[in-house]
Amino acid sequence: MYLLDKIQNLVTSQIVPGVSYAYLNHQQITKGTKGVNTWQPQITALPSNPLYDLASLTKVIGTTTVLLHLIEQEKLSYDTPIQQWLPTFCDSRVTLRHLMTHTSGIQGYIPHRDHLNASELVQALLQLPVTSDFEKVIKYTDTGLILAGLIIEKIYELPVQTVIEQVVLHPLDLKSATFSPIKDNCVVTTTRRGRHLQGIVQDPKAQQLGKHCGSAGLFASLDDLIRFSQFMLGQLTIPAAPLKRNTIKNLYQSFTKIEPGRSFGWDLKWNQNQEPVLYHTGYTGNFIALDWQQQRGLIVLSNRVHPYNDNQRFLAARQAIMELFLQN
Repeated sequence: MYLLDKIQNLVTSQIVPGVSYAYLNHQQITKGTKGVNTWQPQITALPSNPLYDLASLTKVIGTTTVLLHLIEQEKLSYDTPIQQWLPTFCDSRVTLRHLMTHTSGIQGYIPHRDHLNASELVQALLQLPVTSDFEKVIKYTDTGLILAGLIIEKIYELPVQTVIEQVVLHPLDLKSATFSPIKDNCVVTTTRRGRHLQGIVQDPKAQQLGKHCGSAGLFASLDDLIRFSQFMLGQLTIPAAPLKRNTIKNLYQSFTKIEPGRSFGWDLKWNQNQEPVLYHTGYTGNFIALDWQQQRGLIVLSNRVHPYNDNQRFLAARQAIMELFLQN
């Protein structure tokens, strides 16, 4: 299958050291793992059943799913004002929908961010101004999902990552998924200050916020992502599932009037029949696509930031792989 050849070529062409992938077509699953864990300072083998730093896939697997669960329970709505739960937030116009479609216009820059502790970073995020991009521009940012995570914490009175474990990971039986991985089970991401990051989240804000971060921090295996994808495609019956079938199907539309549109938490692509496809990426080298109408899914997990973060070849290859998936 040419699509799988393209994915394997990520390793063959030395775009990434290693990759785990799965293609779901109705009930049929084709999956594989290829390559190594590290190239430098020496070649090392991938762990068996490797855990990947999912980076921003945490947003859709974890935080988005919890928010939709709360909306089902009528504890939130898509258009709940942020100030209802975060009263010190600076603008009364911004709603949950704005945060989750990246249309809030919140300015992202925080001076000396990396020198702030978790509490100071939260306070700085709450004070960020809303710019003239409000409701006019889709601008992807971590800020919205971190704020959404703080709302979850207010409702549950627990750290957002604890809530994700209780509401999503355990009910869906994602056996390996964790915010506290064992180092030797993990794929190395990047090198920082002369040492490999292995089992430590790569995202700086996630490192600062720890268990209070709703935008990154989750580690998981390919099998975890396959099970999550099957659930999101309506292929599994799970009695304690966090979401109803109709809630998931409702995601396959734009939640904003701004083109090209975004779903709630998820990005949107369109297949060759112009049917919507849910899509999301993770900075460390991961992406997932889910096509409800065609009952297909694609999962690619890699460590594209090893040994260097600036890996433009991966971004071009990712686009080519996604175009192939959408055309099939």
